Amino acid sequence: MLLPRHAINKLPPCVHGGIDHEELARLGISPETILDFSVSCNPFGPPPGIKEVLSDTSIACYPDTEASELKQSLAQKLNISQDRLIIGSGSTELIRLVATAYLDSDDLVLIPQPTYGEYETACLLANACVLKQPVLKEPNFQPDIKEFPSLLQKHRPKVVFLCNPNNPTGQYISKGKFTQIMSSTQDSLVILDEAYIAFTENAWTSLDLIDHNNLIILRSMTKDYALAGLRLGYAIAAEPIISVLKRVRPPWNVNAPAQKAGIFALNADSFIEECHNNIRAAKGFLIKELEGVGLSPLPSQTNFFLVRVGNATAFRQAILKKGILVRDCTSFGLPQYIRLAPRTLPECQKLIEAVKEIGVISHAS
Repeated sequence: MLLPRHAINKLPPCVHGGIDHEELARLGISPETILDFSVSCNPFGPPPGIKEVLSDTSIACYPDTEASELKQSLAQKLNISQDRLIIGSGSTELIRLVATAYLDSDDLVLIPQPTYGEYETACLLANACVLKQPVLKEPNFQPDIKEFPSLLQKHRPKVVFLCNPNNPTGQYISKGKFTQIMSSTQDSLVILDEAYIAFTENAWTSLDLIDHNNLIILRSMTKDYALAGLRLGYAIAAEPIISVLKRVRPPWNVNAPAQKAGIFALNADSFIEECHNNIRAAKGFLIKELEGVGLSPLPSQTNFFLVRVGNATAFRQAILKKGILVRDCTSFGLPQYIRLAPRTLPECQKLIEAVKEIGVISHAS
């Protein structure tokens, strides 16, 4: 039997949130009955009217590889030139394009921990060496920026990944601190992943930094507009970087319905603002109620947060039987924590009822 590349053999599985249909089938649970608090997408669904747009979208022809109309709309909204943009089938595809384009065998990549697992996966696929540095530490996982200059000087990584706000901790690096990091990374390519920026409190703009020739900003329309079933994201960078990413991009990588949905969604500013307000209210409710049953949610600047429950795997399994799905953070190296993303207030009330029913205080001790 022909064996795969060595890099594939040593590739660990990357765990994600969301419904595992095979798991639910084994448990005899219908996916339609699950309230999913494990994913951090907009819980209020896509903007109204988007289904009508999709129903009129032709799928008989290949989609535009450049996603030209969507890119034009996005460039106008962000007030940047189109040559600073590339559209992807979700930001995760763009992470892999970056690794494909810029990493050679044995190149070193710095990935602060804990964070999104797809960074490591993309780098290992390119046969790069990954330095997983635990700079986000308990009790609140505030990033220790003081460590970065020495880390960068010591290891001189070719690529640095920074998720801001960070997944799964929800911590958000200020612009001043990020600028300090950039000043120490002239020889490294910095990937600033802003997948959750739309629902971040007091967010600062990173767009005025894109003239740096070593910065790529990633964003997710999947999260903002609840388009997980379509997959849609984009990268912003200096034109030479975008040109490189285009050379490794698969043709027709963003399907036609996703492009049409993205164009429609970009005009839904009032919808996103309303969703943000409702998410903020639901998050406040959840935090207060969880504290009321003896849990202590960690501070977060975005639409999800960590909760220490003792044994996260046992907690997830127990509450799943109540029809509630949460994110077990064991795969992040945090086996005592779950991650929650607010849903509607009635659904949040059902979560609290389920937590009380399983006797969560014993799990958190």
